[in-house]
Amino acid sequence: MARAASSAMPRENANPSAPRVYLVGSGIASLAAAVFMIRDGDIPGHRITIFEELDEIGGSLDGSGSAETGYVLRGGRMLESKYVCTFGLFASIPTLDGKWTVTQETFAWNETIQTSSKSRLVRDGNREDAPEFGLSEAHILTIERLAIEPEAMLGRTRIADQFDTAFFKTNFWFMWCSTFAFQPWHSAVEFKRYLVRFAHLVNGFNRLHGIMRTVYNQYDSMVRPLHKWLDERGVRFELNTRVTDLGLREQDGETTVTHIAIERNGTAEEIAVDAADYVLVTLGSMTEASSLGNTDTAPVLKGRTDGGAWTLWEKIAAGRPGFGRPANFADHVDQSKWESFTATLRDPTFLHLVRDFTGNVPGEGGLITFPNSNWLASIVIPFQPHFIGQPAEVSILWGYGLAVDAAGNFVEKPMSACSGREIIAEVLGHLHAGADAPRILETTTCIPCMMPFITSQFLPRGPGDRADIVPQGNHNLAFMGQFCELPDDVVFTVEYSIRSAQVAVYALLGLDRKPPAIYKGVFDPRVLYKVFRALHDIHG
Repeated sequence: MARAASSAMPRENANPSAPRVYLVGSGIASLAAAVFMIRDGDIPGHRITIFEELDEIGGSLDGSGSAETGYVLRGGRMLESKYVCTFGLFASIPTLDGKWTVTQETFAWNETIQTSSKSRLVRDGNREDAPEFGLSEAHILTIERLAIEPEAMLGRTRIADQFDTAFFKTNFWFMWCSTFAFQPWHSAVEFKRYLVRFAHLVNGFNRLHGIMRTVYNQYDSMVRPLHKWLDERGVRFELNTRVTDLGLREQDGETTVTHIAIERNGTAEEIAVDAADYVLVTLGSMTEASSLGNTDTAPVLKGRTDGGAWTLWEKIAAGRPGFGRPANFADHVDQSKWESFTATLRDPTFLHLVRDFTGNVPGEGGLITFPNSNWLASIVIPFQPHFIGQPAEVSILWGYGLAVDAAGNFVEKPMSACSGREIIAEVLGHLHAGADAPRILETTTCIPCMMPFITSQFLPRGPGDRADIVPQGNHNLAFMGQFCELPDDVVFTVEYSIRSAQVAVYALLGLDRKPPAIYKGVFDPRVLYKVFRALHDIHG
């Protein structure tokens, strides 16, 4: 593969008349928007400022901690080869070592480490190799109907409104909901979009074929290269800076941002925005108000006032229908919360146990789900090392539970009330670890993370609940992220955030360009034939 060109550029640019660009939030949408502004819009990097209320960039694609204190990953997004906006963006971004681009590295890595689970489901201490979907003909007909039914007809209905109760006991549902984090009360429209968007993955879904991973965690493999590229071009990162409001002038049917209100180090400030400048805001946050526990204590459940993303959206959306309805997503924590956990293992016993039990080496098997778990828990052991600089004698395990208020099967407490040690004990119970359990518990640091809004973007919704990317009449303001409306594409993905950023940048700058078209395998007869066979459990 060709070596990536050097990205080093001088920080100063002799173009003081260029517009300024202000990006609210430093998640993947803002980082991508900054790249598109520079790469496609010819905006000098030093004219771009990114505001972040935390002390680290990356948004939901985070990764932190150490071998000594324990590593932390709130989550990780699935990748697959049809993420055309994602891989188009990273085709311009060199890896940290400069040997090739992030896109080249990721595709090469997934040729070497191909996901092929031999234990997608584990019941009663027994692994299930390529489990059958177990769908009835009525379930299959419902799936086929949803694939073609207009979204307007589905409206605000839930997945549970479309299927009988038996559907939620099928292997198909256990694998689908644990891969994508769906719940029965989530949006039928969103479920439909996933069925259509990932139709090409249905064949082989029970082995997780086609699921791609980065070499390291997504913060090290994706965010850090983006940060380096932007930093070399002079983009300013204002950390520990919360945007509290936008000054909006509404005149002659046009809305213009005039100033940005921020809070930095406890001091309120105001930044003037010229009519020729641009402001792009990542609305809401799936990881807002996340709370960490530790090996000995459970995390606490926080709410929307424990951060700035939801309150900012509420302020600017008041009286402006095109700006969306944040309450639809932020006011139903009981339906959007779940808990993840990151285990730092200082002894190889757990790794050897899972390797021998599942038949997969770390990084090859992907997600392991325990369908009989009262927590509906899943774990994954990525390829090691998972963090840059991770010691050879240390390994990482990540997992999550979707039913956090139910008592465990082995630890008789709700997951939400469990310490990291208790969560690992529950997992070991499902693996029938036996005599190995005390050694594993003694040598493991487990940090649980409660996320109140992690699947808020899946909640039932209707027209107008999500914001338009560029609301009608907006002069210099655009929105990005998981709570904007992009027809056909699916939320809870890196691709959605990057596509929204690309649409926003091209629209604001008036560029005669469009993001690449969304891949639609449902129009490929070969894909549909494979889907039909897979849904009917026809093999060979």
